[in-house]
Amino acid sequence: MSGHSKWATTKHKKAAIDAKRGKLFANLIKKIEVAARVGGGDPGGNPTLYDAIQKAKKNSVPNDNIDRAVKRGSGIGGEAVDYTEIMYEAYGAAGVALLIEVLTDNRNRSASDVKVAITRNGGTVADVGSVSRIYDRKGVVVVAKKQEGKQVTEDDLLEATLEAEPEDINDTGDTFEIVSDPAQLVEVRKAVQAAGFDYESADVEFRPQYEQAVDSQEAAEKLFKLIDAIEEVEDVQNVYSNEDVPDEILEALEGDA
Repeated sequence: MSGHSKWATTKHKKAAIDAKRGKLFANLIKKIEVAARVGGGDPGGNPTLYDAIQKAKKNSVPNDNIDRAVKRGSGIGGEAVDYTEIMYEAYGAAGVALLIEVLTDNRNRSASDVKVAITRNGGTVADVGSVSRIYDRKGVVVVAKKQEGKQVTEDDLLEATLEAEPEDINDTGDTFEIVSDPAQLVEVRKAVQAAGFDYESADVEFRPQYEQAVDSQEAAEKLFKLIDAIEEVEDVQNVYSNEDVPDEILEALEGDA
């Protein structure tokens, strides 16, 4: 998964510089609303809601916004919301396969906005199933290496989570990713907490089964422009991709930024 980890690191750095805070807040709030609608408004009995709330707090979403989202999601006060999860599929430069996760209250708007973003930025809308078949759902718990004066190691996390049966632990620079079967996500997260470690996020994500080489700076520029355009669409939650871009090209792109 080195290619994915490289992209995650690059994406994280880029997000820290120029991501729109309002879009991030809106996405986190939607996740809370959906979790509350599906599993109820009590975080103690709804692990998905618990993790959605924790992620929102770590991204500085105000508590009042979080509380209102829980109430809307669970239908308290007559403000019930109803979002639909949709996956769109596309191909970008160099044949990179893109899986686009959308959470929306208006299917037609989302379909139009996503397709416009794809076609206007050099991508191709893919047939249903042609991209999703090469992705697997995985539980991913992200843990920072530096925590309150102590350094977390891969061995620490392996020992802490062994009984929760993680599939892999990836070093992504400043953090570790603990990858598991989605059904084990909550158990892995609880094991991390029980060992006295904090966690950055605990989400179900899509991971590619193989990586697609992107061997020119021009192709990489086109690909990242496409991904950025899709991510700017209001209802898009995540864009997953299977590109493998060499370090020298990533460094050149960062130098041009």
